[in-house]
Amino acid sequence: MKRIINLLILFLGIGANLHAQYPYTLQQCLEEGLMNNYSLRISRNEEQISKNNATLGNAGYLPTVDLTTGYSGNVNNTDTEERSTGNTISNRGVFDQTLDAGLDVSWTIFDGFNISTTYKQLKELERQGATNTRIAIEDFIASLTAEYYNYIQQEIRLKNFRYAVSLSKERLRIVEERYHIGNFSRLDYQQAKVDFNADSASYMKQQELVHTSRINLNELMAAKDMDRPIQVKDSVIDLNDRLDFTELWNATLTTNASLLRADQNSTLAQLDYKKVLSRNYPYVKLNAGYGYTFNKYDINATRIRNNWGFNGGITVGFNIFDGNRKREKRNASLAIRNAQLERDELEQGLRADLSNLWQAYRNNLRLLNLERQNLIAAKENHEIAKERYLLGDLSGIEMREAQKSLLDAEERILSAEYDTKMCEISLLQISGKITEYLK
Repeated sequence: MKRIINLLILFLGIGANLHAQYPYTLQQCLEEGLMNNYSLRISRNEEQISKNNATLGNAGYLPTVDLTTGYSGNVNNTDTEERSTGNTISNRGVFDQTLDAGLDVSWTIFDGFNISTTYKQLKELERQGATNTRIAIEDFIASLTAEYYNYIQQEIRLKNFRYAVSLSKERLRIVEERYHIGNFSRLDYQQAKVDFNADSASYMKQQELVHTSRINLNELMAAKDMDRPIQVKDSVIDLNDRLDFTELWNATLTTNASLLRADQNSTLAQLDYKKVLSRNYPYVKLNAGYGYTFNKYDINATRIRNNWGFNGGITVGFNIFDGNRKREKRNASLAIRNAQLERDELEQGLRADLSNLWQAYRNNLRLLNLERQNLIAAKENHEIAKERYLLGDLSGIEMREAQKSLLDAEERILSAEYDTKMCEISLLQISGKITEYLK
């Protein structure tokens, strides 16, 4: 029984480890991050706040209803002189009491279109809250996608360094054998050992970079365990070489979230201007209520009095001068111009960014094709150098140069692939198409 329990524990441990190592696709990473990321959760809460604020009551459309009650008591000492007789009547500790309760309703019927404009503002702020959440989501998708492919890049680079270590180890083994039989000098042996140690150190340093990228990926996904192992399903950097500049720019003008927010800011500025103009109109307010008052007198001819009943009224007013209206109108007009200028400036900046990224994207694609050809030549050169080295026709330094050329070619093609991917991510983010990575 004890052996069976131990076996179960072992299998459960293996199963848990396999679960932790389950390959993640980019879509799975994005879905987990979109669900758990703290910044996105904060953005969604802020969006909900703006949605909660967009109500008729918050705009001032609805009446206010107040239920009030109160009690007051007075204790007085009085001296009263009668005119006819001249006698003075003194009263001490006279206690009068008043109790009142009422229900009051106040309703602004018209306020120069200020209420309707305020409601439009609240609805626009609600839409802007959704836009801000969208911007946060798109930024997150771009950041996590970039880190996902950075992790792939670091893993590929680690594999390349591991291959370099294996080549240096094999070379050290050959040199060591031939050194002992006298075919190679001690200098050759020491140089091979130095190269092997250097490659081993580079491999160890690369392991640290892989670990850092894995931590960053876990942090973006808001994983509870930052050190949890992650195995990504993709082993290469997949590139999209079918992007079209005209299509990207047209999509930017129609769907870019930052441009949409700039348009919303312009609308809000125009509504602020309308609110200032609303003060040129009169206002109408209604008020009504039902009240009850109870009075108790200590020495009055009336001992107790009860009053109850309805009250109502209407107020019509017009603000003639307040000393600020012209200033606020000028400032609101300038705010509209600034909002439009900021929108135009943003569009210009997006056009510049898109053009620069497009140039880098196309150039990296051409560079990538060139580096792929160089990699084929570097592999052939390394194979030839290895054969000559084994025959003793090539020095250790020349062999090392051939090995370095191969590793440099692999590094350049990896960097070109990653740089191209980063341009692709940025182009899709600017054009509002970054959510394609969720498909």
